[in-house]
Amino acid sequence: MLKSSKMSLERYFKQTHSSGSWCVKNSKMSFKKTNRNIHKWASIILVIPLLVILVTGILLLVKKEFSLIQPPTAVSENRVPSVTFEQILTAAKSVEQAQISSWQDINRLDVRPSKGITKIRSHNSIEIQIDNQSGEVLHVAKRNSEIIEAIHDGTFFEKNANIWLMLPISFILLVISLTGVVLFFVPYFKKKKNKSRSLT
Repeated sequence: MLKSSKMSLERYFKQTHSSGSWCVKNSKMSFKKTNRNIHKWASIILVIPLLVILVTGILLLVKKEFSLIQPPTAVSENRVPSVTFEQILTAAKSVEQAQISSWQDINRLDVRPSKGITKIRSHNSIEIQIDNQSGEVLHVAKRNSEIIEAIHDGTFFEKNANIWLMLPISFILLVISLTGVVLFFVPYFKKKKNKSRSLT
């Protein structure tokens, strides 16, 4: 009778131990599978926006090397700016393709004393470079880098896209990076753990 009860207890503990091991093993597999799924689906969601960001980012890095992206900066010997705002507006109006008739049509002014010029940018991305003293138009070209910048930060598609589109993409990229690190290092830790167990 005692022998039978002893065998029953041993069988119970073996079953409990095997059941516990199965639960631990199953939870580890579930974590690994969940981590892989998060990594996979986050990558699929992110791939197109990330490609757009990468391509436009590369173009912006080399924008000064290609005149098609950003017009080369002219140089004048007149380093001290003395041109008046009236002269600047008159010079801007003289360029038909810029479509400037008043200050409201000018996006920004970029004064470069070291180059002796002032850059005038219209709302349609035309850049006019004028001499800082005479107000003479030195160079006119379309500034495509502004369009690339707008695509890069998402504002090309919608004014606030940098908040509701690019910010979530940044968080998804962070999740992909973290899950990727986990997927990379977990096998090494597991191998090291198994090795230490076999030695003991």
